[in-house]
Amino acid sequence: MNITTHPLEALRPVTQVDKLVSKTPSVQDDGFLDAMKQALSTTSKLQADSGHLSREFTLENPTVGLEETILAGVKSNIAFQATLHSRNRIVQAYTDVMNMQV
Repeated sequence: MNITTHPLEALRPVTQVDKLVSKTPSVQDDGFLDAMKQALSTTSKLQADSGHLSREFTLENPTVGLEETILAGVKSNIAFQATLHSRNRIVQAYTDVMNMQV
């Protein structure tokens, strides 16, 4: 039995590498604020999906598998960590600008 897995395919909805590389017109035209709102809503949706799957797995729903639940949890964790890291970088940049001598 030969099984080929593509670990990065599981993360594609979270990282959206294709949007970053091709720079879709919606991100270019809408600006930074809308891109951040979209990222926050995606993170929120992933966390809600993870919570829902965890709840359903705990209640022993036969249609929800352990692998699916764990994968949703990992995706939401990665999205949250990326959001937190972005927030920290934005706050640091703001602090640096505010501390500049004029």
